Formats: sequence, structure tokens, C-alpha cells
Amino acid sequence: MSTLPPCPNCASVLTYEDPPLFICPECAHEWSAESTANAAQDGDAVIRDANGQVLADGDTVVVIKDLKVKGASQALKVGTKVKNIRLVGGDHDIDCRIDGFGAMKLKSEFVRKV
Repeated sequence: MSTLPPCPNCASVLTYEDPPLFICPECAHEWSAESTANAAQDGDAVIRDANGQVLADGDTVVVIKDLKVKGASQALKVGTKVKNIRLVGGDHDIDCRIDGFGAMKLKSEFVRKV
């Protein structure tokens, strides 16, 4: 059995090596062995907003772009204030509750800290 790292993009274990890169056949993501080593050393990743400020649990953020919401008839508008966020791992790294929409996950690149 191989000891290749799983894909950091989609977590697939079907990765293969094409020196000097690792490649995921499922999502076509390519990464280097150096980036895998750096990620292992970092441990907890710092989550930053669109302006580069570090976010923490309990912060208040503002949406900076109209976002379409699956299953909702309206979009999440620019300037919507989101209070008491919780940071989680994964692609959508902010877990929150928004008035009128309910529980939701957001990407940190679409918010700024207040």
C-alpha cells in the first residue's frame, strides 16, 4: 500500500506521484511535497478575511459580495452583518447563523471583519 498523502483539495486517497508533484485524479489538483511538509508543520491554519485580518471564534463579520444561497429565493446581500461566527475546517471555513436564512457556512474570502 502506498504512503502518499491524500489530496488537500478533495481528500481523495487515490493520489499519485509525478515528480516533483503529487496529483489527484479525481479533482486534478496538483501540489508539491514541500507544501505537504509545510502544512504538516503549521498544524492549526490561520483563517483570514478578505482584507487579511485574522478571524477568531465569536467575531462579527460583514458580507462583501452578493452570494447566491441554494434553496433560498433571494441572495445574501452585500453588507449583511453576521454575528458570533464559529471557525471550522474545510472549504467553507465559517459556520454561522444569519437572520432570515438560518444556519449557514461561508467562505472567509467573502467576508471582512468589523
